Amino acid sequence: MEIFTLDLNFQDVPGAIAAYLIPHPQGAMLIETGPGSTIGPLEKALALHGYLPHQITDALVTHIHLDHAGAAGWLAGHGAKIHVHHFGLPHLLNPERLLHSAGRIYGDQMGPLWGGMLPVPADHLNPLRDGDLLRIGGLDIRVIETPGHATHHMAFVIGDTCFAGDIGGVRLAGPPYIMLPMPPPEFHLEQWRASLAKLRGRTFRQIAPTHFGLYTDAALHLDLLEQTLADVEAWILQVMPASPPLEELQVLLPAWFQQRAREHGLTGTDSAAHELANPAWMSAAGIDRYWRKSRVPNEVR
Repeated sequence: MEIFTLDLNFQDVPGAIAAYLIPHPQGAMLIETGPGSTIGPLEKALALHGYLPHQITDALVTHIHLDHAGAAGWLAGHGAKIHVHHFGLPHLLNPERLLHSAGRIYGDQMGPLWGGMLPVPADHLNPLRDGDLLRIGGLDIRVIETPGHATHHMAFVIGDTCFAGDIGGVRLAGPPYIMLPMPPPEFHLEQWRASLAKLRGRTFRQIAPTHFGLYTDAALHLDLLEQTLADVEAWILQVMPASPPLEELQVLLPAWFQQRAREHGLTGTDSAAHELANPAWMSAAGIDRYWRKSRVPNEVR
């Protein structure tokens, strides 16, 4: 099995958002579609490998966030079958609510960041559930439900490679360093840890987070992810009992992100790329919601 990492050159920055191209006898499949704003780079990347959009038979999206599934409708318009968690399927069929929710977060940056998002016709959608086994172009694809970043998140294991979406964290070029993308409303630390345990129960040598690239040290990657979960929880338990307002969190968390990055050997340029792939201000909002909805009731008890 060949795997090609397609750099979607998000916001003209290399190495931030990937789609993964896997050829098969009937054409090729994609893991992730990228956002609508990177359709041009996606077409160019496909052409470099000798493919036109109509030759993509299938696209598997790990979840429906715009940086992962925004171009799904465009690909479906060229004939691709879109495979997605059954919770996320209605939002690809009719993305109006998804776009409205994202618009409240991004405001007038919606278009420049994410572009448009076309609906996926019902006959081009395939709902996925935990434990499903797909067979596409002679390849077996094992589906693992992996909440924690989002309830509608899936990871896919094909051969000796795990396509981890965002549950594998954000790991870019440079020193081996992982940070968690923790957006509202569904970031949940305990669910993330349970999803990590599920991944550890599978056998694979390579791991491919969407942000960014194919890594051959899957065991080390999962160890780093486990340490990152512990570091994030320690920070939450240090900061959140004081109930800081969101505006304060959106100052404190980026500062901690930057400090932690420096401690792990990242340069200023590395940190800027991480911030593009994983904005700290958004993770601050995710932590705030997680603490109020999931941890405060437990702490009271």
